[in-house]
Amino acid sequence: MALSAGQLDAYLARIGCDVPVSLDFQALATLHRAHLMHFTWEALDAFMGWPSSLAPDAAFAKMVEGRRGGWCYEMNGLFGAALAALGFRVTRLCGCVDRGKLGDMAIGNHLTLRVDLDRPYLAEVGVADALIEPVPLAVGPIRQRGFDFSIGATDDGWMRLHNHAYGVARTVDFRPEHGDEGALAAMQGWLMQDAASPFTNALAMFRHVENGYLSLQNDGLRRVTATGIDEQRITSADHLADILATLFALDIARPGEVWERVRAVGRGEAA
Repeated sequence: MALSAGQLDAYLARIGCDVPVSLDFQALATLHRAHLMHFTWEALDAFMGWPSSLAPDAAFAKMVEGRRGGWCYEMNGLFGAALAALGFRVTRLCGCVDRGKLGDMAIGNHLTLRVDLDRPYLAEVGVADALIEPVPLAVGPIRQRGFDFSIGATDDGWMRLHNHAYGVARTVDFRPEHGDEGALAAMQGWLMQDAASPFTNALAMFRHVENGYLSLQNDGLRRVTATGIDEQRITSADHLADILATLFALDIARPGEVWERVRAVGRGEAA
């Protein structure tokens, strides 16, 4: 799964990067950071009942041409397709968020990436509030921008990325060789449509900034750094529209409908 030459040019322009001179860690890290600084993680389609797809071409149309963001399947899917088009060795891994709590039913609820250079690296632009740059795919502590992470090993043979103390997704499990497109597709469909999905009844968006990230969950806007959290409430449709356009850099055609859905969730109304 790789972008076409024309798509790659448009993608690189969207994130403000040139074609790297060499395919090394520094190039991967630059692209990884630029992707996260230019795209918003958002699950608006699941929240609003709008269509979504696993295909990188669909993510390209939505995120690059449509000036939208995406969730893990789209963020890591687009990034992986761009890396493949540049010549990086990319493997799509079937991951699981919070598998320690949810069990194996979580397998496929997350797409992550392995990139092989001098050694395997975890490239992860889809967790929303976690890594800003890739890390070696190895057990050990990680520190980025003052946030502390780690990769450990589970008793049953998975590797586990532990998010920082403020992270919403607490853990992500993966196996370095385990890719299962069928499980990813099945879980993407469930997360998009089922009333029990955490995304069908809660608005969720995240945007990385230099010293941390912004988080929008329903009507709560948070600014998160390694030293703490500042929070404010969204109070109106116009307020939400302004935040979507400015802080999250999203081109949303019907922000008023999103606000009404947020209000309905707040009143406890069903989807």
